[in-house]
Amino acid sequence: MLMPLSPPPVVDILRFNTCGSVDDGKSTLIGRLLYDSKSLMEDQLEALERSADLTGGGQINLANLTDGLRAEREQGITIDVAYRYFATARRRFIIADAPGHVQYTRNMVTGASTANLSIVLVDARAGVGEQSRRHTAIASLLRIPHLVVAVNKMDLVGWSEDRFREIRAQFEEFLPRLGMRDVQFIPLSALGGDNVVAPSPHTPWYAGPTLLSHLEDVHIGSDWNLHDFRLPVQWVNRPHHPGDARLHDFRGFSGQIAGGVVRRGQTVLALPGGIRTTVQEIHTYDGAVEEAFCPQSVTLVLAHDLDVSRGSMLVSPDRLPGGGTSLHAKICWMHPRALQPGRKFLLKHTTNTVQAVVTGIEHRLDIASLEPQPAPAGLTLNDLGEIRLRTARPVFYDGYGTNRLTGSFILIDPGTHETVAAGLLHPPTEAVRPEDTDYAI
Repeated sequence: MLMPLSPPPVVDILRFNTCGSVDDGKSTLIGRLLYDSKSLMEDQLEALERSADLTGGGQINLANLTDGLRAEREQGITIDVAYRYFATARRRFIIADAPGHVQYTRNMVTGASTANLSIVLVDARAGVGEQSRRHTAIASLLRIPHLVVAVNKMDLVGWSEDRFREIRAQFEEFLPRLGMRDVQFIPLSALGGDNVVAPSPHTPWYAGPTLLSHLEDVHIGSDWNLHDFRLPVQWVNRPHHPGDARLHDFRGFSGQIAGGVVRRGQTVLALPGGIRTTVQEIHTYDGAVEEAFCPQSVTLVLAHDLDVSRGSMLVSPDRLPGGGTSLHAKICWMHPRALQPGRKFLLKHTTNTVQAVVTGIEHRLDIASLEPQPAPAGLTLNDLGEIRLRTARPVFYDGYGTNRLTGSFILIDPGTHETVAAGLLHPPTEAVRPEDTDYAI
């Protein structure tokens, strides 16, 4: 008798980034993870072997798996953010390999913006440098929930436990000021594979997990905001199938759930407009469901025909977001031309784009001391600072610490359409009042 097949286990996705100073071994570490976890295709292995004599001194150069640009291979550095994907039986992974050069800090912010976990590599010989502090501070500003400090090249310091403890103590001097709670320190050698996938016989004094084991086990289920329902509407779904009567009057609102849980029959509020309605149907790629949650992509069918379009937001009426035209935010400035008060931009927040003007720059963060420098004349390329903005229309948002999706934005130059800054919103001073939202989007 044939037994029915059981459904495959649900495997979640961990997004993580690697960062650190130049030549700390970020690309080699990712290559080692891919190589030792047997996540490489045959053609990738063949390409590594062909390039060994050119870039690896006759040996396989694992960094070539992520350093894809010719300039990166020639210089032996990472310039752009490289994304790689692999999976084990327990979890799927998306890796962002961020550059270590200070002039590419903006690339690091881009790579870390969606990460659940950040790996900061430190060369055991050099110890904690300015870039180590900078990248840890950025991980803190981006509210990345989990941090791994990978002390690399331990083989070059004789696998010294004292050196590992010394570097750990250097980090623990400033970590409390950054508010990082879940921090794991791991001694390893990316080149040799020690403590990356398999435990190393060279570190009998280390009783913690290997890097891959920690990546597989770290709990990320609570990283999303599952309390405050938010659905920024991306587009209005009106399929036209004349022969299918079921779809003749179909009108759904599609987007990615940015927070909370939505269920059939649930009351929701449409912003702007402040009109209440109920959810009649919830559709996903796999079909209709009774409930959905962040960060699923869904199409909701509502009980009433409302004036809702791209840029609108469906929210829980008993857990309202903030709203207003005056915003307070931390930003990373990403453009060679300095930011100065009075400049106008397009502000893109979730699916909504509005005109905005920078009304003031409150301070610039000194990465070396982690102290704010008040009232700077402007922000230059890769600077982290705090600004105030005024928008042409109210924006509905949460503080970045409450919801990373509805608490972030980018600034776009209206002339060139270049992204010039990434921003993290401070908590709103008060929740939006539905009776005050009667205006066109």
